[in-house]
Amino acid sequence: MRTIVPRTGRSRLRAVGLLAAVLVSAGCGRSEAPAPPAESGPQRPGPSASPAGVAAGAARIVFLGDSLSAGYGVAAQDAFPALVERLLREQGQAVEVVNAGVSGDTSAGGLARLAWVLKTDPDVLVVELGANDALRGQPLAGIESNLREIVRGAREHGAKVLLVGMDIPTSYGPSYTRGFAELYERLAREEGVAILPRFIREVGLDPRLMQPDGLHPTEEGHRRLADQLVPALRPLLPRKRP
Repeated sequence: MRTIVPRTGRSRLRAVGLLAAVLVSAGCGRSEAPAPPAESGPQRPGPSASPAGVAAGAARIVFLGDSLSAGYGVAAQDAFPALVERLLREQGQAVEVVNAGVSGDTSAGGLARLAWVLKTDPDVLVVELGANDALRGQPLAGIESNLREIVRGAREHGAKVLLVGMDIPTSYGPSYTRGFAELYERLAREEGVAILPRFIREVGLDPRLMQPDGLHPTEEGHRRLADQLVPALRPLLPRKRP
């Protein structure tokens, strides 16, 4: 699995977001792998330059997300993007996962990084964003607009999209909380993309699956999240990459 962090996202790695125990998408940061210059973008390896362990013609899955995808507090190989890669390979799927998660990122930040991320030429883009916006009380219309542009940009590039639906605590008010959850379902329906609704709910509500900060999943929590993602991703994967 590769991890990419553009220069435009590095300032977000130190951001700290507020998050209740029912949801993991905080703005705590950690050091990430260095990125190539932002103006050049990540380069897709050719057949002779594929990373070790990546089968020729492997489908590429890119995770565009926040600290949840970035795997805050666990080793890179124990975060759910890496676990998804491992599970799919064990099931006979030739895949390569690129982790473009940035701690503290918002839907606007993801949109700003989209062109750079799409230079990895994904077959599938997993969009795991929006919770940090809501936790800051951002207008729902703006969150939805940003996510819609991300979805459309990815599809125009030729990638399939898996939209990860998120929740926020009910303490933000029933109307806002309900509206936030519903915007993912509406967006997936109107744009015709796959959705994995309420992704973090089960893990976030179980203290045994959360780190001591109450904000981020443990290794076991990440395993549970990977188990949810794999069946949602399988129908989106091409049979064979050209």
